[in-house]
Amino acid sequence: MKTTITAKKMQVPQNFTEYAESRIDAKLSKFFGDDADAKIVISEVKNQIVIELTVRYNSIIFRAERTAVDKNAALDSTIDKIIRQIRKNKTKVEKKLKDSAFKETFAEPVEEAVDYTIIKEKKFNLRPMDIEEAILQMNLLSHKFFMFLNAKTGKVNVVYKRDDGAYGLLAPDNE
Repeated sequence: MKTTITAKKMQVPQNFTEYAESRIDAKLSKFFGDDADAKIVISEVKNQIVIELTVRYNSIIFRAERTAVDKNAALDSTIDKIIRQIRKNKTKVEKKLKDSAFKETFAEPVEEAVDYTIIKEKKFNLRPMDIEEAILQMNLLSHKFFMFLNAKTGKVNVVYKRDDGAYGLLAPDNE
């Protein structure tokens, strides 16, 4: 598994890099093949370490984010969260992970697979608008996200409100 570590506004000690690579290899390599990519983004916010771990493999993306005082504790927590995500969705993702990923990996019984039931379907016309107008429309509706047709690109985009109060934009990459 290829591991990339990026630091925002701080230096990453060499011992943390070695620790992170060994922990990811020990805990996650049994689920993913050698061509999986693990990306760690580490930053410091208000004397707390924030670790974002993203694992990409066979078009599946697992992501976890944790905050702790200690870098190692935050990393271990993110790895555990990804393992819980894998366990929770075992039947849905086992075909995309390594064939041996679930053989005797978990001694205790695994939770039943969640059935994703659509309880409401909504259709609406997308009209072209710029990003600022989409954010305004989202806020006027008191929604956490808003789908719109980007006037500049002609593609369907989604704006969303982040937990930190900022806004995010989801846009297709296939240009």
